[in-house]
Order: sequence, then structure tokens, then C-alpha cells
Amino acid sequence: MKAHRRNKLIAIISGLILLSGAVALILYALTENINHFYAPTEVKEGNAPLNKTIRVGGLVVPGSIERSGERLYVEFKITDNQSQMVISFDNILPDMFKEGQGVIAEGQLVDQNKLVATKVLAKHDETYMPPEVEASLQKYGHPMQPRDGDKPKQSSDKY
Repeated sequence: MKAHRRNKLIAIISGLILLSGAVALILYALTENINHFYAPTEVKEGNAPLNKTIRVGGLVVPGSIERSGERLYVEFKITDNQSQMVISFDNILPDMFKEGQGVIAEGQLVDQNKLVATKVLAKHDETYMPPEVEASLQKYGHPMQPRDGDKPKQSSDKY
């Protein structure tokens, strides 16, 4: 093999090795930063990993909010109408947070019944329900009422 062909082949192989290494590092970083969504029933069944950042969503159980007198610490329960789980949060809750409303809590699962949240996301108006929460509620038998102003979407609807 001539020297220039050998050098060209070495350059191509080296480039492919570097490119595959970069792709492998990117894929590894992405898998570490993905936050999966779970319903309380899926958490109780053991489908959610312990000590990893996840999102859990459902409706805030009426009468379950317990606030600390001196701190911002709050504990509340969420449900998907099959199971309930406790969420603990030590920060300011969103203004729209209230009993009976849909929320998504992001944090680490410390056991099959408790999530220590770093973020709590609440709906932003009276008609909005996070799509993940709505899908999990429908999956576990919560009847979703049509919202005011909702109409069936047609292919002719324009933005």
C-alpha cells in the first residue's frame, strides 16, 4: 500500500473512532438527564427507580396539605384515583397550587410512598391540565369532563 493511501485510511479510521466516541458520550449524558413521568399507581407497583430524579403527577388530595409553622416545608398527597403518595417540598409553592388541582412534582423517590420534591408545577389556569397528568388520570379511571370552550378539532382548523 502506498504511503498516501495508508495515511488517508488512518485519518478516516481515526475520524470514525473520534466521532463514535463523541456520540457515545452524548448519548450517555442524555440518559442521565431524562426525567421520566410516573403516576402514583406506577410508583406503588415499583416501576419508578429510587434515588433518581423523576416526575410524579396527579391531583392534590383534599385535606392532605400539612404546612410547617416556622418554615416553608409542606407535605401533601397526590392521587390518580387508584393510589396515593406523599410529596414533601421545602420551598415556595406555586400560586395556583390548591387542593383538588393537578400538579407535577419533580424530585427523588425515597421509598414507594414518598417523593422529596425539588420542583412543584401547578396548572396555570382553570382549564389547563398537564397532559401527562390528564393521560394518567384517564388511564386509571378518572372521568375527564369536557372543558368550557373545547370543541372537536377538525383538520380545517387553522392556527
